[in-house]
Amino acid sequence: MKQLRIGLIGAGGIAGVHIAGWQQLGAHVSVFSRSGAAGLVEQYGIEEVDSVEALLEASDMVAILTPTPSHHGYAMAAFAAGKDVICEKPLADTFEHAAEMVNAARSAGLRLFPAHVVRFFPDYVAAKAQLDKGVVGVPTTLELSRAGAAPAAGSWFFDEAQGGGIVRDQMIHDLDQARLLAGEVTEVFAEQNPPSVDGILPRPVTARVVLTHANGATSQVRGEWGPDGLPFGTNLSVKGPRGTISFASPGSDKNEPDVVDSPYTRQNAEFAAARASGDPSRVSPSDGVVAVALAEAAAESIRCGKAVDFSAEAVLALLDPEHAG
Repeated sequence: MKQLRIGLIGAGGIAGVHIAGWQQLGAHVSVFSRSGAAGLVEQYGIEEVDSVEALLEASDMVAILTPTPSHHGYAMAAFAAGKDVICEKPLADTFEHAAEMVNAARSAGLRLFPAHVVRFFPDYVAAKAQLDKGVVGVPTTLELSRAGAAPAAGSWFFDEAQGGGIVRDQMIHDLDQARLLAGEVTEVFAEQNPPSVDGILPRPVTARVVLTHANGATSQVRGEWGPDGLPFGTNLSVKGPRGTISFASPGSDKNEPDVVDSPYTRQNAEFAAARASGDPSRVSPSDGVVAVALAEAAAESIRCGKAVDFSAEAVLALLDPEHAG
């Protein structure tokens, strides 16, 4: 079997778990980055290339790990070169750009995999399986939270025009999970404390997003970029007429003890298998588009101070009909 060649664009903090996962799967890994690549080469023994063009030439599939505003441009370049793409969340800086990426991939007969890795974490997988089995009945109330130390002061994460703020960067995981567990959303309300000033988020900062689902369920989603040293942790609770599914996982997202069992390895393995077989992945391109749209709706609610209507159908109308899956 021919060795799969993976090209990474970007050498930030998330790159290490991607590299370890791909190496566990036997792939050849190369990287292009404007900075930070030398450390990855030394640590993991991967190949560094000096341009995006060289990376595309050396790769079968590209993983985009760069700051959000660059996702669209890199993805479109990869599709033009005939390469499949894995793209870190959020898929793009706007849902319109995300939809363009989906359409471009499918028009070229290529695959686009949104890297919503939380869908591969065991606790979340188990919660979805229990819900699908009807353990608690149709969900009525969901609570999801995600908290940890804030990114470094002054970084692009705090610029709403770049990172999109805590909702789009951090909480998009739980917006995606809420939709996965309770179905489509019809209304979004959000608030942030303290508020941003001139498009710059404070540090630390918290946010809350309330989603009203088409089936009447309500999701309360909370996120925190806290002080230095705050341990990372997540919580999920799903209540229904027959009971509650819940778990708390302090630190589980950040300290995977074994690369074999890492959600990033499982994610990469599923994406590689789907690419080879043509089968769908558990995270569809349209899932990535709707997640970005939910984050944008939350940002609009924060700006206007009231709930905003939401329609996944309207968002997905931007996709070519045969490309929506």
